[in-house]
Amino acid sequence: MIKRLIVHIDEEKCDGCGACVDACAEGAIQIVNGRAKLVDEIYCDGLGACLGSCPKEAITIVETEAVPFNEEETKKHLEFLKSHSTPSCECHSFAKNHKLPNWPIQLKLVSVNAPFLKNCNLLIAADCTAFSYADFHSDIRKDKKLIIACPKLDDAKLYMEKLTDIFKLNNIKSVTVLRMAVPCCGGLTWIVKEALKLSDKDITLSEKLIDIDGTMKIY
Repeated sequence: MIKRLIVHIDEEKCDGCGACVDACAEGAIQIVNGRAKLVDEIYCDGLGACLGSCPKEAITIVETEAVPFNEEETKKHLEFLKSHSTPSCECHSFAKNHKLPNWPIQLKLVSVNAPFLKNCNLLIAADCTAFSYADFHSDIRKDKKLIIACPKLDDAKLYMEKLTDIFKLNNIKSVTVLRMAVPCCGGLTWIVKEALKLSDKDITLSEKLIDIDGTMKIY
């Protein structure tokens, strides 16, 4: 242990937006349980490249006793992150030439007062839809902020409560639910409708269905 400069993250201020993750070239910061975390002191060089990225000013540089920065271990860490970066519901992978409009996108990780939710048109998409519909980004996600969720595998009650708070706390202009045309996926629309009722907000709601052959279902 030596006395040196290192990143400190105030978890009370952090809303889990993930901007600092992109700004950290060493991969020292990751989103864990909806909050930014310094995953290991040896990956942080203390230079503070992430400081200006945080909209909540939750990141500071402090001088304290810490494990020395290890450049070799950091290189290995970055290679590991690169090799394990595969398309999934909780990673930065997305269709070529299309940037995600916000981060995080998984409903579990999204803060109910995340800045990107203010005055937005919101797309709530079932996890499988982006993998099933080739024009997801250009055709459906365009001009919308994105949240993804799975009504079958995730906690429906938790999602209903969280969406209720999101609708209450933010001036959401419209909500689009995108789901697969299979019975289990219908729960997503039900969750959103119930959350809208509980929030007592009059927000325009629309629903789009993707068939299992990857086409938009007309109904």
